[in-house]
Amino acid sequence: MSRALMPNLLTPQDLEPNWRWEGRLPAWGHTSVDFERRIDHDRLRRYRLARTRQALQASEAGTLLLFDVNNIRYVSATKIGEWERDKMCRFCLLTGDDAPYVWDFGSAAMHHKKFSDWLVPDHCRAGVVGMRGTIPPEFGLMRKYAREIAGLIRDAGMGDMPVGLDYAETSMFHALKEEGLNVVDGQQIMLAAREIKNWDEIQLLTQAASMVDGVYHMIYEELKPGVRENDIVALSNKMLYEMGSDDVEAINAISGERCNPHPHNFTDRYFRPGDQAFFDILQSYQGYRTCYYRTFNIGRATPAQHDAYVKAREWIDASIEMIRPGVTTDKVAAVWPKAEEFGFPDEDSAFGLQFGHGLGLALHERPIISRAVSLDHPMEIQTGMVFALETYCPAADGYSAARIEEEVVVTETGVEVISLFPAEDLPIANRY
Repeated sequence: MSRALMPNLLTPQDLEPNWRWEGRLPAWGHTSVDFERRIDHDRLRRYRLARTRQALQASEAGTLLLFDVNNIRYVSATKIGEWERDKMCRFCLLTGDDAPYVWDFGSAAMHHKKFSDWLVPDHCRAGVVGMRGTIPPEFGLMRKYAREIAGLIRDAGMGDMPVGLDYAETSMFHALKEEGLNVVDGQQIMLAAREIKNWDEIQLLTQAASMVDGVYHMIYEELKPGVRENDIVALSNKMLYEMGSDDVEAINAISGERCNPHPHNFTDRYFRPGDQAFFDILQSYQGYRTCYYRTFNIGRATPAQHDAYVKAREWIDASIEMIRPGVTTDKVAAVWPKAEEFGFPDEDSAFGLQFGHGLGLALHERPIISRAVSLDHPMEIQTGMVFALETYCPAADGYSAARIEEEVVVTETGVEVISLFPAEDLPIANRY
């Protein structure tokens, strides 16, 4: 039986990230072929499970109980559609060196038992607890599954060790405690596991970014008076799903007087000549996400709008220059302006505007880089991290603003940018 079919039998080799830093990071085609070695999904699955076990062994916990769908996918390589994301209807158990258990929504358990041959068939189980409270706790499902989970933990010899839980419904917390389990914060264990991406994860993130490159070219061609923000959102959704996206999480489309302050949404506003407009495309390919802002002007731009763009570009370039293994996030955050310097009363009010955040199966992973947190609580940047850096600069006209974001991969010597739609200078769409 192959190692791919034996998920509880991992070796130290499975922790190897298999990076290949020579040359440019590849952005392969999205199909499997016999003439190029593209994504090795078996290697990806083993690496993620090995990273999780390593993080678990380094913690005080002996078990992980996971309700966060990103963690479930990372550990078990299972996914049943984006509709599951906010329903808290699936859960996964990883105890010591045992293979993961996955409790799935109804028939999905039978599907995984049949088609996900890297899982132990007996560990693919049907189960549901509360679905965000729509199944009342008095129905007893939480007690039932808390008892089953506690039994598996004790059978594995981990009953005396804490259980790392990422998040759960309040009643599920109580049910687990009633079974005598000592519940601790498991989300920190999982985020530690997910910090360093292997070669397959980096390739998937690069493929996802290449899709957004194309969408921004489409946006550049479509931006004109008579088109609305939500028209661009619709066209972008269509194009991304046609390209193979498995989830268009959100698209920000913000223009004109809506640019300052940044509202983080889109409306039915029509673009007008001279508008400054910025967009953020958040989508995933095989689960791996993008966060990728670009700013455009429509037809023409004023000196104030150009100035805002130049400053946003200078700030992001300064932060990119800082990125290399061993640098701490406080050093990166320090090159960005203080909140008061660009019109905000404090760092909390400006949070997310001069910002860095990890990318992976979730939109926000480690490291988080912000003056609000990093100056007092720095993290070390490491080879294999992938994250986005984003800056924002209001214009002197009081309503325009520029927003730029670049996705970067930390290599052994520095950084490679994988968000490639041109942003060195302010793009003016359909110039008059």
